Amino acid sequence: MHIDNLLQQVNQQISSECNTAQVTINKSWAQGRTVFGGISAALVYQAIRRKVSEDRVLRSLTTNFVGPIAVDCTLTIEVEILREGKNVSQVIAKAMQDDKVCVMTQATFGVARSSKIAVTNLDFHNMPKPKKAKYIPQIPKLVPKFLQHIDLNVVEGSLPFSGSKMSRGQGWMRFTKPPEQITDAHLIALIDGWAPPVMQMMSWPAPVSSVSWNVEFIHPHQVVEPTDWFAFQVKTRQAADGYGHTEANVWDSAGELVAISRQTVAIFD
Repeated sequence: MHIDNLLQQVNQQISSECNTAQVTINKSWAQGRTVFGGISAALVYQAIRRKVSEDRVLRSLTTNFVGPIAVDCTLTIEVEILREGKNVSQVIAKAMQDDKVCVMTQATFGVARSSKIAVTNLDFHNMPKPKKAKYIPQIPKLVPKFLQHIDLNVVEGSLPFSGSKMSRGQGWMRFTKPPEQITDAHLIALIDGWAPPVMQMMSWPAPVSSVSWNVEFIHPHQVVEPTDWFAFQVKTRQAADGYGHTEANVWDSAGELVAISRQTVAIFD
């Protein structure tokens, strides 16, 4: 099932009069015993997006992964607007199965305003654009099913469970089958496609679960095409006591910073 089909399910149900949507995510988006976190976060965000006026741009998205989501079962998304001020909107949403919260999200939107304060981003990367993805075979119980939807080109870093000493990684990403257009929801799904770099430090398979995830969005001035690659650099800021904290930058194909991602993961090694 293509990501656009899933997003369309949400679009058809959430409206100015309706705050609830029900979607079913098939097993092609599976990740271990749950659904790929990027697609669940993207769907919850899309429900939120439908309730906010288009002149308000996504500035920050914070997602807590509370419990597993079963594939091929109905997922109910409920949206609540906390406040709509003159410049900023704050909205929360939750995704539930069997009356249990699986995902909890808060999104912040803000209108663009004129300002004398301008600080240019100085972070950059030196990775050449890839010509194609580096094929990752669907190895049962090792490679998540959802990766059939995402092309990755790893420039630095190792495969999960390879016992590497390196706690960082970088490369490129895009959808295997391009969507009609790249929206914030698509970018949310793409960013989470990378395995936390602590996984490559592990010497044997063991669970690693996302606990919380914050993405701050810097909206590009370049036109983003559905076939464009996005550059990704991630590092582990700290890991101990069964938890890891990662930080990543995301650039568009023109080299403009579009997102800053921070994630807390639980490590069960």
